[in-house]
Amino acid sequence: MKIQVLGSGCPTCKKLFELTKKAVKELNLKTEVEYITDIQKIVEMGVMSSPVLAINGKPILTGFVPDIKKIKEAIKKFI
Repeated sequence: MKIQVLGSGCPTCKKLFELTKKAVKELNLKTEVEYITDIQKIVEMGVMSSPVLAINGKPILTGFVPDIKKIKEAIKKFI
């Protein structure tokens, strides 16, 4: 499983990254969470708002920072 957080580097994007890392740890997954600030990558994914939580290259959550419960639910769908 490949988990990525894409964003501009703003505090909101960083918060999603930190929450996602925490969710992965709490789910006992051995997956690294990658943080990408390259705007071109976000555009290539076809997403116009950030932050983006992507799993296996697909945008799952975009444009907001959900609570950790929602992040875990999104990740569990791919386990």
